[in-house]
Amino acid sequence: MNSTQRAASMAGLLGVAGVMHFLRPEPFDAIVPPQLGNRRRITYASGVAELGCAALLAVPATRRVGGVCTAALMLAVYPANIYSVQRYWHRPSARNIALARLPLQVPLVRAAWRIARGE
Repeated sequence: MNSTQRAASMAGLLGVAGVMHFLRPEPFDAIVPPQLGNRRRITYASGVAELGCAALLAVPATRRVGGVCTAALMLAVYPANIYSVQRYWHRPSARNIALARLPLQVPLVRAAWRIARGE
């Protein structure tokens, strides 16, 4: 996959995820660690961040900045993935989904970093 394809794929993923933060915020609210404060506000803020990253990735002139921002965003939301494992530990199917998400964050960060480097 070349850099343009990687950026387009990542922009599409982030675009869909960002929109879903507004259309169906409840599942995102549920995995925001409570110590962060207002869950809905965090859900909407992360949706805005995902849409912003998608826009940066979609424009060739801002693609590298978009890659850096996307890598940072993927790292920033990782605590929510850890919290979701804790939250759903006693629900086997939900726990398995939450556990599966943990290692999936690594290729997303790497892909974003490759975009940032222009690879």
